[in-house]
Amino acid sequence: MQRIALGASGPELSRLVYGVWRLADSADTSVQATLRRVHACLDQGITSFDHADIYGDYQCEALFGAALKAAPELKARLQTVTKCGIMLTSAKYPARKVKHYDTSAAHIRASVDASLSHIGVDVIDLLLLHRPDPFMDAAETGACLDQLVQSGKVRAVGVSNFQPWDCELLQSAMQTPLATNQIELSLLAQSPFTNGQLAYHQQRQQPVMAWSPLAGGALFGDGAAAQRVRPLLQSLASQYGVGLDAVAVAWLLAHPARIVPVLGTNDLGRVQALGDAFKVQIDRETWYQLYSLAAGVEVP
Repeated sequence: MQRIALGASGPELSRLVYGVWRLADSADTSVQATLRRVHACLDQGITSFDHADIYGDYQCEALFGAALKAAPELKARLQTVTKCGIMLTSAKYPARKVKHYDTSAAHIRASVDASLSHIGVDVIDLLLLHRPDPFMDAAETGACLDQLVQSGKVRAVGVSNFQPWDCELLQSAMQTPLATNQIELSLLAQSPFTNGQLAYHQQRQQPVMAWSPLAGGALFGDGAAAQRVRPLLQSLASQYGVGLDAVAVAWLLAHPARIVPVLGTNDLGRVQALGDAFKVQIDRETWYQLYSLAAGVEVP
């Protein structure tokens, strides 16, 4: 499995990252079921695991942590990514009146401590702010993120779903360089290729992480864009002996921005096949064929 460094001082992640956001949705949330998925990832070189405090209504980090507690030798083989900043309305927080964002220093520090405890690791390799916060005090938030890196609790920090101006505001209040931005990016979510978002991070040599790289399954549904692109996906899948999902991920991997797809599934067979994306070769013209079919128009 290819590996990629997030900046000069950032962590090194596997080029594919396993997202655990569906872990609590599985019919089997046992320690052994989780460990089977973890081993399936590690066996193909996927060593980086993407969490967030809110996943599974605040359950997924603890489910994953229970598996690591049963097999603590795995901790040295994996990298932990997690996010904070979204405050869900939930039965776990009955006093919370509205879903909102909290990027205050107090909340970020408390969330980091909770994630370390729930996952059961000594350090978070990459901490991301989950969403831009319209009420953010950049000076306070930036100083807190710097302190977390300096303390050793967090190796690197980044953002998720930020626009370039959001990144600029936060970075202006920080000494630590932001390592990445995790954004929605797929054949059916193409806007970052042209709206300046991807260009911004390429200019700064910051690989982006792509959430929902299969468009939440819509790529294989009945939508018009999915139907337009599916024949070519099927042809390439047959050519390389892989699934349609591997071709869609290979399309992202082929881009020179060094995109890092975050893939989440509870199906063990699909987990075991995540690395098939590296079997597929996407040249420039094929990349544009898929791009144009998904968009429904040729490039200008």
